[in-house]
Amino acid sequence: MTAETERLARRAGRELDAAPAQEIVRWAARTFGTRFAVASSMQDAVLVHLVSRVAPGVDVLFLDTGYHFAETLGTRDAVAATYDVNLITVTPRQTVAEQDSAYGPRLHDHDPDRCCGLRKVAPLDRALARYDAWATGLRRVEAPTRAGTPVVSYDAQRGKVQVAPMAAWSDADVEDYIAEHGILVNPLVAAGYPSIGCAPCTRAVAAGEDPRAGRWAGSTKTECGIHG
Repeated sequence: MTAETERLARRAGRELDAAPAQEIVRWAARTFGTRFAVASSMQDAVLVHLVSRVAPGVDVLFLDTGYHFAETLGTRDAVAATYDVNLITVTPRQTVAEQDSAYGPRLHDHDPDRCCGLRKVAPLDRALARYDAWATGLRRVEAPTRAGTPVVSYDAQRGKVQVAPMAAWSDADVEDYIAEHGILVNPLVAAGYPSIGCAPCTRAVAAGEDPRAGRWAGSTKTECGIHG
């Protein structure tokens, strides 16, 4: 089944590479039905809106790390109340206090990879166990590490199909979609946070800085590990 799933994903990635985002989502919804979910960081609701128009009631997974900005949690609640989705909040096995007791306070400062692994990667892995495919908002222009993102690929880490319907979108495409559909956006974006993660590891960026410069600033870390 794994080899068959991988072949399916690679073929779809080739055939849908130039397809509109809605068509990519339609393929995923038709192929996987209720075993297709969306993962959202709640930076904005573009992906949520895009998928919900094709697959009303779709499961949307939100990772509540225990370290989120209040604005991010508020955006999650607004999304749940506004869009036709089934929002599922996913939590780590340990509370922040339990993690502090086990690994020492502020693990995100002295071992951010382990912190992300415990509070993001492992919880998402568990949540995705019941699905065959999941959608992510990854876009190629976001970072050099994402430049080769296929619209459909095989997520070997989890044995799932990963769908990135917005992979080819520019920043202008996102802004146009938000304006056209009145999409909910995390208030922090307007406050200088173009890439939003956990509060201890995210800062605002200055004009002209790389949009992801505010993530794990001062370290060599650039990704949380969810996408490999």
